[in-house]
Amino acid sequence: MKWLKSTLLALTMLLTACSTTVEPSYYADQKPVLNMREYFNGTLDAWGMFQDRSGKVVKRLTVVIDCKWEGDTGTLDEHFTYADGTTQQRIWTIKKTGPNTFSGSAADIVGTAIGHTGGNTLHWAYVLALPVDGKIINVTLDDWMILMNNKIMLNHAVMSKYGIKLGDITLSFSKRGQEK
Repeated sequence: MKWLKSTLLALTMLLTACSTTVEPSYYADQKPVLNMREYFNGTLDAWGMFQDRSGKVVKRLTVVIDCKWEGDTGTLDEHFTYADGTTQQRIWTIKKTGPNTFSGSAADIVGTAIGHTGGNTLHWAYVLALPVDGKIINVTLDDWMILMNNKIMLNHAVMSKYGIKLGDITLSFSKRGQEK
């Protein structure tokens, strides 16, 4: 089993090295410019789904996020409700680490999430400790958020394990109390 993991990791690294990666700076001229402290402040509502690698929707969810900032540190208190009635909470601590860089942590995030902004775009990369069938598996998230206007943000994340795609997460955020 150990050799299989090593082989998959090496293959993943090789495939990743050959792929083209878009950087958030590519979107530097896109408007409106995402200001993390402004958009993630107050209450956000989100609606989304998880699709497995075949494209089948296997989870639907709503999220209410209460956000606040103190200086360069933000707290995002997320309350998830899934279509089957189950609930979950995740509390993020977001820290501004540079002009366009952020770090994030939460109880079920392994290590530190790394975020970069460019124009209307935020890219997060992190490992999530995901409960599956009574076990915890660590999955990688490649998470892109695009600000459409001062109220709406779209989010697409690819979930993978050992470089193998497990599925896609799609969310639409709406900031309360904002006009388009």
